[in-house]
Amino acid sequence: MRELDVVIVGGGPAGIATALFALHADRDLANRMVVLEKATYPREKFCAGGVGMRADNLLASIGLRIDVPSVWVSGVAFAAGGKSVEVRDGTIGRVVRRKQFDHELARAAADRGAQIIEGARVTRVEVDRSRPHPVRVETSRGEFRCKVLIGADGVGSQVRRALGVPGGTFRAQALELDTEPLDDDFDRDLLVFDVNRRDLNGYYWEFPTVIDNRQMVCRGVYLLKSNRPEGDVEIRDVLSDELARRGLDIDNFRQKRFGERGFEQHRAYATANVLLCGEAAGIDPITGEGIAQAIQYGAVAGRYVVEKLDARDLAFDDWTRTVHRRHVGVDLRFRSLGVPLFYGAYRPPVEQFLLNNPQFVQVGLRHFAGKPWGTSAVVSATSRAAWYAMKAVIAGRAHHAAEMAK
Repeated sequence: MRELDVVIVGGGPAGIATALFALHADRDLANRMVVLEKATYPREKFCAGGVGMRADNLLASIGLRIDVPSVWVSGVAFAAGGKSVEVRDGTIGRVVRRKQFDHELARAAADRGAQIIEGARVTRVEVDRSRPHPVRVETSRGEFRCKVLIGADGVGSQVRRALGVPGGTFRAQALELDTEPLDDDFDRDLLVFDVNRRDLNGYYWEFPTVIDNRQMVCRGVYLLKSNRPEGDVEIRDVLSDELARRGLDIDNFRQKRFGERGFEQHRAYATANVLLCGEAAGIDPITGEGIAQAIQYGAVAGRYVVEKLDARDLAFDDWTRTVHRRHVGVDLRFRSLGVPLFYGAYRPPVEQFLLNNPQFVQVGLRHFAGKPWGTSAVVSATSRAAWYAMKAVIAGRAHHAAEMAK
């Protein structure tokens, strides 16, 4: 049994980023903090692998660069209603293989003094605040007691369950596989998002990737689960249809299915001595983007915990407010509010608006990349959005009046 100041559960981007930014704030924490990772690096992680440049920029702010095989991308192709638009804005990010990216990120943390214990599956979490180290964590590698427990253990978070936080409304499923490039694919500097399937509460994607030095394409389907009486479509059927249109048979490829949890603004993400970080708390429910947000989350959590330890204030009653005020929290709150627009009754006009107004998509690219949005681009996109919304409202009222007159 070890007594520590901080135990981080989860050795993915959120957990490792938390350790990195905590150590950057306080080098002496190295001997008083551990990261528990249930698997052994390099471990498989199903994920499309898109990393916005804002994540690399944040790591660079503490002098770190994660150098792994990558496909650098400059824009997106958005397809809806049988049409498509391509928007570019210089380099906006890259596509990585999580097996390599997470391993290299963990090695960088270890080089800076982080203690990472692999093969440590958490089996039980208990809190007894009468003790100097109130949190007890039982694992397959022994028992740990700590002053602070950080749950960065993903969609199936053991720490979240110990906190008693419900599973959440925004739950998603994804299915992906890797194929050779096809002649009619979009250019390899683009991330493809296809929302042509109106029965799909999500999208089909194509991301360029590199596997064993070979150019490949990750193709997949993202589904935000709904509570509709008729239920959701089966994502394997959707992916099979999309591949068939491209002359591919889904049964010829290894299929990788995984779940995701979306961020919800009114959930409690902390209690005294324990807080949630990364996907354990929730990621973008609209697109399922999570890597950059996990690193942003970790940057906030690492600095926050050091400040609280120094102040001997581990109530964490301002953690939710702290997240909401930071860039990652503002971003996630807006995205959770946008779910009804993208996947509700307003979906058709929203899709048409994005096709007709690429400058609005460009603002999104700049956000993904962590670039300044640009005043003119924001003003133009906002004014067009307001005008489009006003026309939609007027048309809706006219339609309602016509229906009432019948």
